[in-house]
Amino acid sequence: MKNLGNMLKQAQQMQTRMQEMQAKLEATEVEGSSGGGMVKVRMTGKSELKRVTIDPSLMNADEREVLEDLLVAAHADAKQKVEATMAEEMQKATAGMSLPPGMKLPF
Repeated sequence: MKNLGNMLKQAQQMQTRMQEMQAKLEATEVEGSSGGGMVKVRMTGKSELKRVTIDPSLMNADEREVLEDLLVAAHADAKQKVEATMAEEMQKATAGMSLPPGMKLPF
């Protein structure tokens, strides 16, 4: 029974850390960029798009396809940064927990 009590205590601690992590991710913003910084995208840690900044030199009809590609690339860059931040926070939240092999969080 002592082992079960320990597991419940660990689960409660993990739940608290997960809630803290989610709040931190919601407040975190990352910036992705492309084209040497000509296009920038800001996203929250929950992948919510907050802002797009486009260099004025790209705002002409001849550069439309380039701009479209740069927007996609900037978004991909920001998304990769969000995922890296999330993985880092998840590792912190589960630090010290002994999970069975192959078990991943969140469930």
